[in-house]
Amino acid sequence: MEIVLGVVVLVFLISLKQVNEYERGVVYTMGRFSYILEPGWRLIFPIFQSFRKVDIRTKAVDVPKQDTITKDNVTCKMNAVIYYRVTDAAKTINEVEDVYYAMLQLAQTTMRRVASEATLDELLSNREKIASEILAIVEKHAGAWGIDVQTVELKDIELPESMVRTIGKQAEAEREKRATIINSEGELMASQNLAKAAKTLATSPGALHLRTLNSINDISSDQSNTVVFAVPIEVLKAIEGFAKRR
Repeated sequence: MEIVLGVVVLVFLISLKQVNEYERGVVYTMGRFSYILEPGWRLIFPIFQSFRKVDIRTKAVDVPKQDTITKDNVTCKMNAVIYYRVTDAAKTINEVEDVYYAMLQLAQTTMRRVASEATLDELLSNREKIASEILAIVEKHAGAWGIDVQTVELKDIELPESMVRTIGKQAEAEREKRATIINSEGELMASQNLAKAAKTLATSPGALHLRTLNSINDISSDQSNTVVFAVPIEVLKAIEGFAKRR
């Protein structure tokens, strides 16, 4: 009796399986898929049944740098990271042998394909759009494996050294162009203001005298300066008229 009881206890312990909260168990009965085990302690009949655990937490696939050729025939290297989680444990086990490896290969080929359909400027300036295109293609294929692709992020785009120098020269030329435009606009505004000032001095009586006196006052603040200036003709005429009246 004790032996029988011991055998029953042993079989019970062997049959008892634990599935954690972040896992799901895929049960097979005599080789055929039966059902999914939810978290907790579950009984699996030995010999007749077997099961495999599937982690349903979000995982990150680090896609290594891929040599790609853009639409405008520029060679570059780009890498990305893909975040996904298992939504159907049965499909993840039954439809694909190694889901992580499959996701990695799918991401690599998709990334090269999308890069070949975009120009270099599009890769550099529209990274979010490129990532969205990769996400749409990967998600379409991964859905058959019970996978939900959550996001795709482009990590880095590495250009050849010659292309980096060319882009640097182009950026420098663009900065010089903007600086020249800003400088010319400033000179234009200054010339317009000077023209307005000259017009005001020419048309306003006494304005030239006030400007001359103001300039003399500014110069006289430094006693080390020797200043030679021409007396306006209006002042000479005034002195001449004053002498004639005397």
